Parts: sequence; C-alpha cells; structure tokens
Amino acid sequence: MLVPLIIACALFMENLDSSVVATSLPAIAADLGVDPIALKLAFTSYLLSIAVFTPISGWCADRFGTRLVFRGAIVIFTLGSILCGLVGSLEGFVAARIVQGLGGAMMVPVGRLVLLRSVERSDYVRALSWLTIPGLLGPVMGPPLGGFITTYFDWRYIFWVNVPIGIIGFILVSIHIADFRDDDVRRLDRKGFLLSGLGLAGLVFGLAASGIGLLSAEIETALIVGGALFLGAYLHHALTTPDPLIDLRLLKIVSFRTAVLGGLLFRIGIGALPFLLPLMLQIGFGLSAFQSGVLTFASAAGAMAMKFAAPPVLRRYGFRTVLLVNALLSAGFIAVCGLFTPATPGAVVFTMLLVGGFFRSLQFTAFNALGFADVPREKMSQATSFSSVMQQLSVALGVSVAAFVLSLGREARGGGELALGDFHLAFYVVAGISALSMLVALFLPRNAGAEVSGHRRAGLVVTEKEQAPQAVD
Repeated sequence: MLVPLIIACALFMENLDSSVVATSLPAIAADLGVDPIALKLAFTSYLLSIAVFTPISGWCADRFGTRLVFRGAIVIFTLGSILCGLVGSLEGFVAARIVQGLGGAMMVPVGRLVLLRSVERSDYVRALSWLTIPGLLGPVMGPPLGGFITTYFDWRYIFWVNVPIGIIGFILVSIHIADFRDDDVRRLDRKGFLLSGLGLAGLVFGLAASGIGLLSAEIETALIVGGALFLGAYLHHALTTPDPLIDLRLLKIVSFRTAVLGGLLFRIGIGALPFLLPLMLQIGFGLSAFQSGVLTFASAAGAMAMKFAAPPVLRRYGFRTVLLVNALLSAGFIAVCGLFTPATPGAVVFTMLLVGGFFRSLQFTAFNALGFADVPREKMSQATSFSSVMQQLSVALGVSVAAFVLSLGREARGGGELALGDFHLAFYVVAGISALSMLVALFLPRNAGAEVSGHRRAGLVVTEKEQAPQAVD
C-alpha cells in the first residue's frame, strides 16, 4: 500500500488548501474589499479549471508517462499556491486559483489512474480507502490551521503551507511511482477539448459571476447561453466521434452511470458545505476564524473514521442499499445545520458535523468504487477523467447554488448584511438536492458491483453473467 500513501500526498496538499481557504473566506473578503458571497468565484474558478483540464489528463499520462505528468502537476499547483499568497484583488485571486486548478486537474486524476493500474479489481475498495486516509488529513488539519493563521497572523500565509508539501511529494513521486504509459496512444480530441472547455467555462463561470457585480448582466447572459450552446455542440460531437475526449458512451454501463449521475446530485449538496459553514459560523454566529475551524474540522474527522468501516459495510449490504439509505442519512445531517443558532452548544455542533461527515464519506467511497467496478481496463483512463470532471463540476455547482440561495434570502429582506436565516434556507435547499441522488440509485441492480464490494445476497450465488458489465441500449 506504499503507492496509495504516496499518491495521497497530492490529495493531502489539494484538500488542505481547499479547507484552509474555506475557513478564511470572511477574512479574505474583508482584506480584498469584496462581498463574502463574491468569493464563490474563489471556489468555482479553481474547480472549473480542474473540470476543464481534467479530460486531457488521461491522454497526457498515456502520452508522456504518469510520473512526468504527476510531477509537473505538483510543481504547477505549488506555484499557483505561491501566487495566491501574493495577490491583492479579487481578479488576481481568481487567476491564481485557476493556475492551482490546472495543477490539480493533472495531479489527482493521474494519481488515481496510477493506483487503478497497480492493483487488482478485488482490491479497489481497500486501495481507495487507504488512498483517501492521508488525503483526509488535509480537511482535518485545514480548518483549525487556516483559522489559527488567519486569526493570529495573516490569511496570505496559509498558501505557503503547500510549498514544503509539494517538495516532499515531488521527491517521493520521482523515487517510487511507476512510469505507466500507453504504447498505442489514442488521438487527442482537440475539437472536443475546445468545445467542452468553452462550454464548461462559459456556463459555470457565468453562473458563478452572476449577482456580484463583477460583470455586466449582458456579459453574464452571453457566458451562460454561449456555454450551454458549446456544451450542446460537444454532446453531438461526442456521440458521433469514434474516440471523443469525454466518452459519453461510458454512461451505458449501469454502475458507472449511477456513480456519475447520482454522485453529481449528491456532491451539489455536499459541495456547498465548505462554503456555507465557515461563513455562517463567522458572520452569523460571530465566531473567529480559529473558533470556526475548530468546529468544522469535525466533518473531516468523521469522514476519516468511515474509511475504515466502508469495506465491511459495502460487503455486508452492497452498493444499492448503501446508496439508497445513506443518501437520506447524509442529507438529513446537512439539513440539521439549518437548525444551528448562536445558542447551540459547540459540542452539539461538533457532534452533528462529526457524524454527518462519517455518513457522507461512506457515500463518496461507494460512488468512487462502484464507478470503476465494470469499466474495462482499456477505458479506465477515460473513465477516471470523466468521473473527475463531473465531481469538480458538481462541487462548483453546489457553491453556486448555495451562493444564489444566500443572495435570494438577502434580497427578500431588502438587502443589507447576510442574516442567519439566509444560511438556514441554503442548508435546506442543498440538503434536498443531495437527497435526490437516491432516485438514481433506485435503478441500480441489486448485485451491481458485487465483484468489487464482495457483497452476496442471502441465498443468491452471483454468476459470471451477473458480474459482467451492465449496459443499456
């Protein structure tokens, strides 16, 4: 399990950065002189950059080798972190986050590709669980570390934490990671990259920029409409091209389709939490960044605990049952956040976030393992890129939805500062969206992914035919 632990250095750096930024949002907004809601661009620009460039990560790894691409990604991400600590405007901060996103787009998917090519299918769940444990240390350490630095020093220093981690990761990758590459590299779908990149960038950035006064209404509308048109053009291109950049035909595999579409809905709700919680605790409750970080790290601590429990839970109940029941449990713990007030004891807030993180992590692990259960090895590169794009896109949409609901709540009160009720409404909305993921899981066969989870229903022997990739016409 040395390879998963080394790859996890990249996850650690990325997750640490995201959680640190989330805790410091109010301080960053005050220093840059912008509305806290406007900093949704700091989230969405980073995630959008990952979504745009991730589709070519698999091709780059096949063409230039996983070791070279992985090391280059670490260098770019580290340089982007340095730029984040030097900027003095919202526009500069967004640009620096885009650079970070470019590094993240290559770093995490390529690392996961190395892992999936290094282990047998029967070890996927165990390997993915070990992979994410060190990666989850980032979210655990990030909130209190970011809050401490922001409260007692300056928020700009939080980005320098990535520098030594990046150096260590670069050295470990150079020594221990195998240099996988494909002897028969598929042709890069340049047209598909252009269409998908313009479509995602226009649509998501247009939605994220709306309502904060950064762009005129005409430009925002043009971005959204233009992005939708480009995505429509890509849809036609992908279905008529033999080897598209993002192979939509992978959705014919039932397990992959469930993981992608169900995960999209689930992560829209979950992706809003790192944005909403620190803002509510600091703006709505009046806590310091450090006090906020000490509370919000509970979610990541609960997630880490689940990584040890996920394999036996999936083996006992199977993917379908877990995804159905756990979607409601996870959504319920998001909705509970809408009941928090300044009078709620800190121990209660901490406990609810801890338990909620536990169940959300189970859902993430189930989606990740199920998604690759029936994907042929020759399609694994495209599948990892496709999955990563959808994950980042869903989180970006989650932040945009949360910010939109906050804006609606404030406007309904006639404007002014954000109020506690605005946050409560946002939590209820995103919880409802996460719960909708269970509707996708309803169509999953009961024995789906049995080869990966090890689940066997009582009295049922899973045949070779039942374990084969499921597809629809």
